Amino acid sequence: MIDPRAVVAPQARLAPDVTVGPFSVIGPDVAIGPRSIVGPHAVIHGPTSLGADNRVFQFASLGDEPQDKKYQGEPTRLEIGDRNVFRESCTVNRGTTHGRGVTRIGDDNLFMAFSHVAHDCQIGDGTVFANCASLAGHVEIGDWAVLGGLTAVHQFARIGAHAFLGGGSIVSRDVPPYVMVAGNPAEPHGVNSIGLKRRGFSEEQIRHIHHAYRVLYRMELRLEEAVEQLSALAREQPELEPLVEFIGRSTRSLTR
Repeated sequence: MIDPRAVVAPQARLAPDVTVGPFSVIGPDVAIGPRSIVGPHAVIHGPTSLGADNRVFQFASLGDEPQDKKYQGEPTRLEIGDRNVFRESCTVNRGTTHGRGVTRIGDDNLFMAFSHVAHDCQIGDGTVFANCASLAGHVEIGDWAVLGGLTAVHQFARIGAHAFLGGGSIVSRDVPPYVMVAGNPAEPHGVNSIGLKRRGFSEEQIRHIHHAYRVLYRMELRLEEAVEQLSALAREQPELEPLVEFIGRSTRSLTR
């Protein structure tokens, strides 16, 4: 399953059914799970671990040193879950010691061509990074978030679950769950209703989320007043709990 033209370090730990294409390079501190496929000309350095059923396309680079001037060669990590797809020329860097020490990617994510995940980022499950979407360091991305092509996210920003970032968005502040943003700088443009329907949210739940969006963005309330109303609603509408919790943890302020 390993092309003879590939360079695989003897210390690398590959499941017996892993496929490695020609001219790929896999370093000594790399572990790759069952049924994963590494295409030609890909490079995976470590310490890096990939779970099962991952697909790495040509010229992708996973687990190399962080692009951080403070990094001095410390042993940091990249951890990748199951069933992720890394398309052509995608780049994902390891963590740093002044961050979490690990860049972490969950399951079922799609990273399209030339997308970039910087050091110490934390990516959930089911996300989509369109072509050239890029994260600076320490960014958190919630489950099922979608980043349009050429999107750029500032370091330490957080993107909530089910959020949608339109193509070319420049995001410097936190984007709450369920919200669509676009522009430079990114501004809110409603609720990601289509994404919520695809994820199995009921019409009633989506209606509640639309009302919560109006409370947060359309009633001209101070943020403290909006959060007070949302907290009261969340007691009877549990789909609003992630929104309230997200706002409470925001340190960069909200895209608003």
